[in-house]
Amino acid sequence: MRLQEFDYDLPPELIAKFPLPQRESGRLLLVDRRNGRVADAAFVDFPKLLRGDELLVFNNTRVIPARLFGRRIVDALPDGTSDRRHAPSGSIEVLLSRETAPGVWEALVKPGKKLQAGAVIAFGDGELIGKILEHGEYGRRVIAFASKDGLPVARHFERLGHMPLPPYIDREDQPSDRERYQTVFAKRPGAVAAPTAGLHFSEAILQGIRERGIETCELTLNVGLGTFQPIRSTTLEEHTMHAESYDIPAETAERIRVARAMKRPILAVGTTVVRALEAAALLGVSSDTKMQLLQAGPGEAELFIYPGFTFRVVDALLTNFHLPRSTLLALVSAFAGRENVLRAYAHAVERGYRFYSYGDCMLLR
Repeated sequence: MRLQEFDYDLPPELIAKFPLPQRESGRLLLVDRRNGRVADAAFVDFPKLLRGDELLVFNNTRVIPARLFGRRIVDALPDGTSDRRHAPSGSIEVLLSRETAPGVWEALVKPGKKLQAGAVIAFGDGELIGKILEHGEYGRRVIAFASKDGLPVARHFERLGHMPLPPYIDREDQPSDRERYQTVFAKRPGAVAAPTAGLHFSEAILQGIRERGIETCELTLNVGLGTFQPIRSTTLEEHTMHAESYDIPAETAERIRVARAMKRPILAVGTTVVRALEAAALLGVSSDTKMQLLQAGPGEAELFIYPGFTFRVVDALLTNFHLPRSTLLALVSAFAGRENVLRAYAHAVERGYRFYSYGDCMLLR
């Protein structure tokens, strides 16, 4: 499929630059994926809009302050000595993506043309050092971090890092973003972008869900390059997703199995949940029924979901509005139909919905 088929026009003023005062005060667009019909609603009514027998699956990942600013200090020569001709230089921006080994991270670096393998970056007053191990395309690097003052590397990230707000928000992060660009159920640190559908949930909304007796469960997918890396090919089939780590507890897998057997709908809160569940479903097959089940435990989601994909787990999806020509828009289009989704987006634009990470959301079922 051609990438241009997943495009739409969005007035810049509809991009939400800040969160609303209350998490649950956004708007909710209801979309019937069978016929494309839409209805306007408010997210505060989300618990009442559910059937009551759904199983809601949340992503409990926690966003880390993954945007670091440092300075290049030295290059390593092939013999392991230092090339002192390289004096300290200007600011280097590092956006962490995924930890591949203790203290070793995939990252995006800019400006990065001159930062080859062996280059060293100092952060803060030099208490945190990063050495580039591998050089990749489009600013991608593999960096080994080391603490010079005995504190854990993760502690330095928390102290020196900035919240990794997406570029379209077009402002510097503020102290309030450390709380608002984080779900209220965030537990396991490791994400470098928020699972934004979860940002709408407040403790009051969660209490409303519990009062209706609706069952919930959690998994972890650490959002990284696989979610927000742009598609640079002209067709979807040519695009390669970057891996994102996930972990599905055995209890979550069992609850999903039971709900599926009882024909209760599985409602994924966010596209990251969809990717984790559908990736795990491809790994397990029940030998007695031949029905594909979830493989519990840790895994790597490299699955690119676009129209033509067969969903094995997810029956309903709560999600924010996504960028044109993005992997996330392709996923939503695979779930509800490209024409249905683009009509829903056109309706949202006409009605003045707020878009993207701090924006409104839609429920497709």
